[in-house]
Amino acid sequence: MANINWTLEDQVNDFVKDSLNKLNLKNQKDFNVESNMSGYMKESLKGSAKTKNKTNFGKPDFHIEKYKIKGDVIPVVFEDKLHTNKLISVNAEGIKNDEKSISAFAVNGAIYYATQMIASGKYNEVIAIGVAGDSSDDVKIDVYFVYGSSYKTIKQMSKYQTFDFLENQTTFDNFYRDCTLTDADKHELLIRSKAELSTYAKELNKLMHNHNITAPQRVLYVSGMLLSMQDIKDDSLNVIQEGLISENLKGVQTESKRDGILITSQIDEFLKAKGIPEEKRKLMIASFNEISKDKQRDEPTKLFPQVSKFIKDEKASANKQIFVYIYENIYKQIDAFSKNLDIMGELYSEFLKYALGDGKELGIVLTPPYVTKMMAQILNITYKNKVMDLATGSAGFLISSMELMINSANEEFTKGSSKAKEIIEDIKKHRLLGVELNAEMFTLAATNMILRGDGSSNIQKGSSFDKPDSLYTDFNADRILLNPPFTFEENGMPFISYGLDRMQKGGFGAIIIQDSAGSGKAVKSNKQILKNHTLVASIKMPVDLFQPMAGVQTSIYIFEAGTPHDYEKTVKFIDFSNDGYKRTSRSLIEQDEPIKRYSDIIKIFKSGKNAKSRIEANWDLDATYTEDFITDSGTDWNFGAHIKIDTKPTLEDFKKTVADYLSWEVSNIIKNNAENDRLGK
Repeated sequence: MANINWTLEDQVNDFVKDSLNKLNLKNQKDFNVESNMSGYMKESLKGSAKTKNKTNFGKPDFHIEKYKIKGDVIPVVFEDKLHTNKLISVNAEGIKNDEKSISAFAVNGAIYYATQMIASGKYNEVIAIGVAGDSSDDVKIDVYFVYGSSYKTIKQMSKYQTFDFLENQTTFDNFYRDCTLTDADKHELLIRSKAELSTYAKELNKLMHNHNITAPQRVLYVSGMLLSMQDIKDDSLNVIQEGLISENLKGVQTESKRDGILITSQIDEFLKAKGIPEEKRKLMIASFNEISKDKQRDEPTKLFPQVSKFIKDEKASANKQIFVYIYENIYKQIDAFSKNLDIMGELYSEFLKYALGDGKELGIVLTPPYVTKMMAQILNITYKNKVMDLATGSAGFLISSMELMINSANEEFTKGSSKAKEIIEDIKKHRLLGVELNAEMFTLAATNMILRGDGSSNIQKGSSFDKPDSLYTDFNADRILLNPPFTFEENGMPFISYGLDRMQKGGFGAIIIQDSAGSGKAVKSNKQILKNHTLVASIKMPVDLFQPMAGVQTSIYIFEAGTPHDYEKTVKFIDFSNDGYKRTSRSLIEQDEPIKRYSDIIKIFKSGKNAKSRIEANWDLDATYTEDFITDSGTDWNFGAHIKIDTKPTLEDFKKTVADYLSWEVSNIIKNNAENDRLGK
């Protein structure tokens, strides 16, 4: 019997129903049509501020709410379309999320519903399924794991081409294990997010330059406007005032309603609701008032190309144009950026790069997020630790540490459990300490932590060296991470010396610094450190690590606090100058398995040459790792000082030298003959 071509979308719906029935799933019990949806799911589909300017696209055609992972419901939503060419719409940037594509294509619509549900805060993960077909023999099914409220936070589950994984809880459990992001997935997301954020930062920098926003003001604009977009909630997490959206900025010229005033007023209200202490809140608002200080920036002006597609009017204020660009390209994508990504730091780096040259005169060089994560992993940071950074910058080290701490709490006490929630709250309030002298950087650090779920309670403004000792003794850190300003005396080594002296005995610290500090530029600090603490390891980093901000050779020094250095014990020296990346002024290029190398380096630090059977990338461990003694001079802390060079020439060396000489001789003869021919000799 010939297969009948479908003419109605209802026939696609019937196919889905029949397929689920064959798996012994019952309609209105195990799965539901759009008209039979729980109130909780209906509420979740209202989304949040990130999607509130979208049209309501209705409800998914089918949904399942029966499967749970560790007690949390993982809903499944289906969207069906007639004809296979309506399965998905993509462009060079990925799956399209414009209104037309969401309405007309199955995958685009299903993912839209999933991101709405996550944006509501009611779900953390959703399975989105697009179904499109022309007949029962010509159906396409596309399955996606959605783990954030952006089209960037999705993972295609391409090996699942049927609904069989929905048969029961066991089959769903197996499917979910495949969904879980691997370390490679997370690292790829981190690098991709960094590249995308860099692109947005370049465009935004140009837009603000066009509007005469000075370089020091630009990143304050970004962080302040991001805060103004947050919903304001009470202690029970009920929304009491929605975050600003583009439509709220109307170009009104009265003093109380002009765009800049609306933005700074919203920031102030948000910080009050967050319980930020008054002194800290006033410091932050003093920085953010740059947004509203100049009335001319609230007067309508021509639209620049970066925002013309987002604003329907012919003119808008400079503040609105900047707000709209940030809202559309950064705020809506914010949870697409990896949780380890230092958003404010990345933006600040870009603004320095394009607006202040290389930033060297400021001594500001922010550590890449994949390095802050690696350093936190080397120190084996968990929820049990207390972590401080005495030169906080934009809080990159604290962000990486907080993420590791939260993950370990969720793993040990089950994600979502009351115990895990209690520990995570304690982490954010009591287990992270940052001190930053620069007013703008302090504001950025506090904002960055707030955008990562708070953790801003212990970001302190001022000089680390002038804070009362009680700050450190009361905190009682057992971990310290640092990238000090390299324009400080002795390249910044006094920061780690000071910090180690104020830690628990047996705690660990790591500093990334110009390695001239370990070869003679910081003798005073180094000698003092060795009297009271132990140098455990020295890791040579790539010379282009901070390109294009600064081209300097850096090393990471690892210390154990509270035990004087034993010169009868060896120190671990590791060459990580090849981390697998090549850096240019435009991009970060993967050349030699960087994901594996950043995973391997933790194993090499822990096990030395015994890690050979466990590492994944191609390493010459004999050339990469050595253990050696140091002296009390404070000048022999770098890998290069402990390389054992074999100066005895080999037969291969002789052959290469002869070959090079002969090549040079032949080249000269050819050049001379050519010159003689030219002169007619």
